[in-house]
Amino acid sequence: MSAPPVLERLGLHRPELRAWAMYDWANSAFMTTVVTAVFPIYFASVAAADLDPATASFRFAVTTFVALSVVAVLAPVLGAIADFAGIKKKMLGAFLALGVVATACMFFIERGDWLLAAALFVAANIGVTTSFVFYDSLLPHIASADEMDRVSTAGYALGYLGGGLLLAVNLAWIQRPDLFGLGGSELASRLSFLSVAVWWLGFSIPLFRTVPEPALALEPDEQVGQQTVRAAFVRLRATVRELRGYKQAFLLLLAFLVYNDGIGTIIRMATTFGTEIGLEQGDLITAIMLVQFIGIPFAFLFGQIAAWVGAKRAIFLSLAVYVVISVLSYRMTTATEFYVLALLVGMVQGGSQALSRSLFASMVPRHKSSEFFGFFGVFEKFAGIVGPGVFAVMILLTGSSRGAILSLVAFFVIGGALLATVDVEEGRRVARTAEADLLGEGSEETGDRRQEAGDA
Repeated sequence: MSAPPVLERLGLHRPELRAWAMYDWANSAFMTTVVTAVFPIYFASVAAADLDPATASFRFAVTTFVALSVVAVLAPVLGAIADFAGIKKKMLGAFLALGVVATACMFFIERGDWLLAAALFVAANIGVTTSFVFYDSLLPHIASADEMDRVSTAGYALGYLGGGLLLAVNLAWIQRPDLFGLGGSELASRLSFLSVAVWWLGFSIPLFRTVPEPALALEPDEQVGQQTVRAAFVRLRATVRELRGYKQAFLLLLAFLVYNDGIGTIIRMATTFGTEIGLEQGDLITAIMLVQFIGIPFAFLFGQIAAWVGAKRAIFLSLAVYVVISVLSYRMTTATEFYVLALLVGMVQGGSQALSRSLFASMVPRHKSSEFFGFFGVFEKFAGIVGPGVFAVMILLTGSSRGAILSLVAFFVIGGALLATVDVEEGRRVARTAEADLLGEGSEETGDRRQEAGDA
């Protein structure tokens, strides 16, 4: 029985595609409630309440840096292990478990427990961000070349919806705990962390039940039974050398590093900038929710745009909008203008990141997808480390966040220029040739089986 045409247009027309996309729905609750909206405030006002504000902010910044740095170091190695041993889903499950347990334990954080809060935040971040390596690497195994853009953007759209829905519930608890019989906003915040753990775990189940583990594909000089970690390091060294052979994928990584630096900085610094110019907390929360729910239809829309003009041109469009956002932010003075900027961010944020993911997936060999997405994760995390640092330096040089916001234009312009050098078709040809050299006609058989499943 064929799927309804609307599901095919959205990239959700097969059970494994829907199950894969549901993991975006599941983990986005962590990104919205814990990373963006609730935990940073709880850390400063409760866990680190006995510290002066500057010290609390510094320790939270160090905590974030440690978490991102650990992932940047581990991701390529763990990706190589997953590819060599054929355990992408098991590795995803292990880091999912780490993240869920750490998030659930945040319920026990009380006043003065800043060290416990920092340790759990590091563990949960390592869990969620490392799980992305294996989650993303499954995409080229379940979606054909002409499906990847739609499937990736569908995942981001569901992520916006899922994360936004639970965040709305959590904020209702925190702002009006009396209506829910919770006794106070502190208990409501702790319960919100517990709700994220339950949500994340529960909505991850479809992926493990429905998405198959990709078939193991060893290199000619590899054998089943080799010592896994040693073989993974050998494979990782070979992949680093081979990056020169995947020139187009590497160029895309460089472009992504630069323009995602600008995107990530806007995401992380938006509420700080809004606070600096005097916006109320309610305005900031409203803007966060606006980004979440505007992102849903526009993430799907970018999947369609990519089908019409190609993923690369669709990313160019999003970068042009980010340039406009940076310029308008420099002039922003009112809450209404902040809402307009939130609207613009919601329109392009999911599309730009989803299409970067799918474009990269289309230019890497499937049998090394975890390794390559390990490097993708390194570049993404490096941008997360560098971007806020550059923002801070620009504040020192210009004397305000306005100058720092305007400087982000350079990230989008330079990243776009690097993206313009990427030959997408050549990158895809090289990746498919590598698969054919290893598997012969087997690389086509997978696509044939997917087509047969879709026709059934």
